[in-house]
Amino acid sequence: MYIEKLKVRPRQAAAIRPCTTQFAAMLACWSASNDLMSTGPCAESAKALLQCMRTAPAPTRKHKPTINYHLARLGKTLN
Repeated sequence: MYIEKLKVRPRQAAAIRPCTTQFAAMLACWSASNDLMSTGPCAESAKALLQCMRTAPAPTRKHKPTINYHLARLGKTLN
């Protein structure tokens, strides 16, 4: 199917996610020591993750048009 006026935007770069290293350390500690309540050896990792989450900036979300919006636009070009 070929539509003359249809434009596709290229994908954006991956978003930078804060606290991923602390989260990975927490998961690794849970896996290694089976301390899911973070009371023993994983307490330090839990504190580091909590501190990072408190200081990290809140992510801003852009408005993402719904599929109905895109279908309505596409319908106008096909008719």
